[in-house]
Amino acid sequence: MLVRFLVERFSGSSEAVKFSAKGNVGMRQNNFEKISEYFAQEPNNEEVDLNLQKVEAILKDLRVDELLESSSLKTDDAPVAVNDPLRVHDMPQTELFSESTAEVVESRSGASENEETADQKDDEHVSTSHKESKIQYEAENLLSQEKVLKEELGASALQVQHLEEEFGLWKAAADMAFDESHPMEFFLEQLNKQVDAKKHNIGELESQWDTFRNPLEQKKRSLEECLYANNPGAQEKLQKLRDIELDIQFTLSEIRKREEEHLELSADLRKQPKVASRRSYTERIKEITKNSGKLDTDIERILRETRELQLESNSLQERLHRTYAVVDEIVFREAKKNPVGRQAYRLLTSIHESFEQISEKILSTDRIRREMADHEKKLAAMASRS
Repeated sequence: MLVRFLVERFSGSSEAVKFSAKGNVGMRQNNFEKISEYFAQEPNNEEVDLNLQKVEAILKDLRVDELLESSSLKTDDAPVAVNDPLRVHDMPQTELFSESTAEVVESRSGASENEETADQKDDEHVSTSHKESKIQYEAENLLSQEKVLKEELGASALQVQHLEEEFGLWKAAADMAFDESHPMEFFLEQLNKQVDAKKHNIGELESQWDTFRNPLEQKKRSLEECLYANNPGAQEKLQKLRDIELDIQFTLSEIRKREEEHLELSADLRKQPKVASRRSYTERIKEITKNSGKLDTDIERILRETRELQLESNSLQERLHRTYAVVDEIVFREAKKNPVGRQAYRLLTSIHESFEQISEKILSTDRIRREMADHEKKLAAMASRS
């Protein structure tokens, strides 16, 4: 009954807290007075002690809730807390209860303050990281723009240089064209002399470079050989690389020769008259027809010789097959009689197999050569078209 009474009373007091803090204090005072009177009437009852413990637990819970709700009030409600019935009656249970509730409230307020400061720090960290990322993004954009501008500036500088060189050439050509004191042949001779002088200088520079390059290349080769002495795979690759370099040098020398020939032929073409006579054309046509007739006769002769050779080779092959069949039969008969014949038969079969392999290799090499000749003709035709 006592517990039910206290629960009803304090449930009513908890509902009254929502309306007024001062009314809440008065209700708590009345409730504590009734509880103290009830305990004063029955001080020696054991059940009272048990109920008292339950009441203390309920009071602690209610006290915590009321203090949490009243913490949001203003400072002018502070004197009401002084008139707390727990302080007036000066009971030891209430003192302990007030101390525990104060500690709980302080711990909760400290936790809430720590949470607020942590949230503020997180917000500040997020804002600073966002600002730093934004600044970094802007800096990267500026660097990319600077790089693009530098590239455009370099390209424009090269273009200006080319235009200046072209302008200088056009200016020199205009001066030569409008110069009445000297004819055009004089300027052409000067230009040819300058070209020859530059060619001579280039040749000297190439010779000097060769004198410097040859010992360096020899030193490089010796170092590479020392480096790859213990690695056969690397040595093979190095040898292939050297072969490729030799091929490149050979092709470069051939290109230079062809360029020189082209220059000489172009010079001869300039020296020759522009319009050729009809007689030259007719003579060329006659030479072409004669050459075509000779080519036809040569082709017919070659075809006739090839047919004859083919017939001769076929007859020889047939004779060889017949002789081999006869010899094989004779040696096989002798091999049945004595061991010397067996050895001779083995030698005969091995010789026949080796000769067959040799003939197959010869035929394959002939076929490969013909294919190579066909490919070379195709390459020559493609080169002439290009």
